[in-house]
Amino acid sequence: MRTGERWRHVTGVGADPLTPLWRASQAFRLVTLAYALSFQWASAHNYLHERLSWFLFGIMTVWSGLSALALARGSVPRWIVVVIDHAVVIGLMLSTLLVADQAWYTSNQTLPTTLWSANAVLSAAILCGPWVGVLSGLAIALVSLGVQERINSDIWRDATIPLLVSAGLAIGLASTTAKRAHAQLERAVRLAAATEERERLAREVHDGVLQVLAYVARRGNEIGGPAADLAQKAAEQEHALRILISEQGDGAESDAGGGAIDLRSLVRTQARPLVSVSTPGDPVSVGRHIGTEIAAAVANALSNVELHTGVGARAFVLVEDLGAEVIVSVRDDGPGIPDGRLAAAEAEGRLGVAKSIRGRIEALGGTATLLTEPGGGTEWEFRVPRGAEGK
Repeated sequence: MRTGERWRHVTGVGADPLTPLWRASQAFRLVTLAYALSFQWASAHNYLHERLSWFLFGIMTVWSGLSALALARGSVPRWIVVVIDHAVVIGLMLSTLLVADQAWYTSNQTLPTTLWSANAVLSAAILCGPWVGVLSGLAIALVSLGVQERINSDIWRDATIPLLVSAGLAIGLASTTAKRAHAQLERAVRLAAATEERERLAREVHDGVLQVLAYVARRGNEIGGPAADLAQKAAEQEHALRILISEQGDGAESDAGGGAIDLRSLVRTQARPLVSVSTPGDPVSVGRHIGTEIAAAVANALSNVELHTGVGARAFVLVEDLGAEVIVSVRDDGPGIPDGRLAAAEAEGRLGVAKSIRGRIEALGGTATLLTEPGGGTEWEFRVPRGAEGK
């Protein structure tokens, strides 16, 4: 079992967070059905059409069982069941006009009692949240009061509206809280799984790759000559890997498996003995695609520094978070780029700057500005809107 799957299995994070609410609400439905039965038993002899009232109560009983199973198990799309639930409740309320005379239905509850009718309100609130729950409660209450001919100046003295609206609001808030808590739990599980996996990879890298790179760097310097260049490359990669491993905690925190990532962790991997990277103390969260494209542009700019500035040139990378946009600067202390050199390179078909750097940043809706002068070094400034995902 993979690490993420094992964490989801242990914590149960993959379960529907609303399942307990659905099951509890259907238990409430059955309890209210028992109350409705007692009301029907005590009131049936007062109806004009007693047999019809029992037939309608039978429909209410069958629907109570079917809807309870469907909503608790989720075997049918719940929104369909909730819509039908409202139609059944409203239909049964209106049917009171058929089974009882005016004297009865204006002074008593409707055929489906107010308590049983609240089930539709609870289901709507669980499914869609507090605002829909409030609207559902208000609608059911107005139908009930309309049947009883109580929509008048004394409507606010009746407890029907406060009861149903409060139930919809309370259960809706509980549903929203459950969803939010579940989302936080999922993020915590992803972080834990990512941290465990990074620690495992760090051990493997330390035990294998880092030791080999350190050995190559040491032996290359001992041999000298062409091997010294190989030793320098090995030392640079060893340094970059050690920075990556040391920042594994930040990396796990910045990459929760969703659509956002911390730009700092991507850019810091470019740090080497001759490359200094400065980042803010707080995470610089951007879209995953944005982050990887900016990091690729930075890597390409640093590659150009290494290829064209000569031995010993230093480079400096600065990450800035301005809220609506992020700015990444790549500067070197090399000899700069002669006038016309970039245009000539592009004419010759070498499109590293045009495509790998400017093309990446502009595809994100940002700008890539090159500042250079002979003898004064070179600086790239990448400005990318935080919410951009490509144009």
